[in-house]
Amino acid sequence: MKLPQTLGAVLGTLLAFLNSAAALDREAFTFTRYDLNVRLEPAQHRLGVRGKITLRNDSAQPQRIAALQISSTLDWRSIRAAAEPNSKSSESKPLQFVTQPFASDIDHTSDLSEAIVTLPREIAPKESVTLEVGYEGVILMDATRLIRIGTPVAVARHNDWDQIGTSLTAIRGIGYVAWYPVAMEAQSLVDGDAMFVALGKWKVRHAESTMDISFDVIANQDEKEPNVVCSGNIVHVVTKGGTNEIPGDVCVFESLSAVPSFAVGAYETEERPAFRVHRSTDKTITDFMSAGDDASELVNAWFGAPKEKAEVVELVDPGAAPFEAGRLLLTPMEHTDTETARMLMVHQLTRASFTSPHPWISEGAAYFAQALAREKQNGREAALDYMARHRAAILQVEKTITTSGGEPLVSSTNEVFYRSKAALAWWMLRDMLGDATLKKAIRVYDAAADHDPTYFQHGLEEQSKRDLTWFFHDWVYADAGLPDFKIDSANTRQGTGANFVTAVTVDNIGAAGAEVPVTIRTNNGDFTQRLEVRGRSKAVIRIATPSEPIEVVVNDGSVPESDMSNNRFTILKEEAPK
Repeated sequence: MKLPQTLGAVLGTLLAFLNSAAALDREAFTFTRYDLNVRLEPAQHRLGVRGKITLRNDSAQPQRIAALQISSTLDWRSIRAAAEPNSKSSESKPLQFVTQPFASDIDHTSDLSEAIVTLPREIAPKESVTLEVGYEGVILMDATRLIRIGTPVAVARHNDWDQIGTSLTAIRGIGYVAWYPVAMEAQSLVDGDAMFVALGKWKVRHAESTMDISFDVIANQDEKEPNVVCSGNIVHVVTKGGTNEIPGDVCVFESLSAVPSFAVGAYETEERPAFRVHRSTDKTITDFMSAGDDASELVNAWFGAPKEKAEVVELVDPGAAPFEAGRLLLTPMEHTDTETARMLMVHQLTRASFTSPHPWISEGAAYFAQALAREKQNGREAALDYMARHRAAILQVEKTITTSGGEPLVSSTNEVFYRSKAALAWWMLRDMLGDATLKKAIRVYDAAADHDPTYFQHGLEEQSKRDLTWFFHDWVYADAGLPDFKIDSANTRQGTGANFVTAVTVDNIGAAGAEVPVTIRTNNGDFTQRLEVRGRSKAVIRIATPSEPIEVVVNDGSVPESDMSNNRFTILKEEAPK
């Protein structure tokens, strides 16, 4: 039977789309700019978006087809090609596209609505194209992806709490809810850390991309005017008079290395010099504010006053998992204990006070600051206990790395590396150089001038007058793995009176070097000195004690190593010559 001409044309177009999709390079384009208007209707759980996105072809081949992905609860309404700069026409042109479901855990529903778009022409490598897009739909709480992998329902809902509603409107971006267009190959939570590594690569790739979002929030007549708080910078607020429609909070993201996120509500705001707290309840949060004040004092002493105020928004679910992105922290408040609140605020305020284009520097500093907070409250042992969790995570990841050369910290997209391993690197530098020197280096650090991976190293060397090349090679620029210290020998001689001198030989059978504490234990106390032991090397240190040594221990936990079971040694006393 011969098909009608129009139906045949439609089927032919659809077949061409499907053939193109089969060979589609979803990650050919980098999203370099978003300029979007977001219309929110909390009472209806609805979101509508109109605006422009700019795509740059970062593949090696010309591209005629692009993929655009949004959450499965949103529907594509239009995709048009914006008028090009040298075009005779100033009007945009509609583009052909087909939509299809696309399974991926980068969205809380575990599915995306993917548009396969035929571009107006082939886009050459490094060339860009601007599209005008429109889509809309609802965003409800959905923990499908976590429940599917066996997470208890209550725990899943405490973690995937994103939604638009009258009690809570809080939305995180890629990795949680695809509320703005993205394009990635399918990701699954069952593939270990693969999805988080892919998301890390996305953030690095889009670190120089920008996003401008203007918000229109539709409130009921009897509701208080809502506030918009986002992880970017609010540049101005415009309010229409005589209407319940409040457009205007324009949120500017100067980088997408932090997940673009926002919250909307009729908040009560409490303000401090370093942070603002937006709460949605009328109950007291005195303890949370006090913890924030304590955190401000510590962060200011180390990293200076914040360059911009941290924004803290209350999550109404007391069991909700806190989330931070850029200057924004979303967290429960009323039932959060003081210690947890202090740790959250230390991290957030450090991010607001100390920024860097390198994740290992900025993220590592924030987690390092949390260790400092533990030390301030409960001493060094408490800080080392806190870092023990980071050491365990580092060791686990190091065991799974199979690529040649490992994963250098300076370019890592693995959160365990650029957060946990970086925090330990910061702590080791602090132990090596001292608080005063490290604080000076932090104060003179200029993120805008940091165009070279060695910039931070040279700043530390200038302040400390020490050559740190070996340390940065092993821990930052290359992945030498972890050290593995053991006591090769420990020999004691008694000097005059009750004084003893112990010669300790430390063998590092790992490839990474470190400056490590060596401690002599006696019945009258412990005596510690530091020893630099390069990778695959031995080093000797002599430690004097006022009483007889019993045991020597290398590494108090401040240096991550692959095996800490061989770090103790019983000292043998040598007989004095007759």
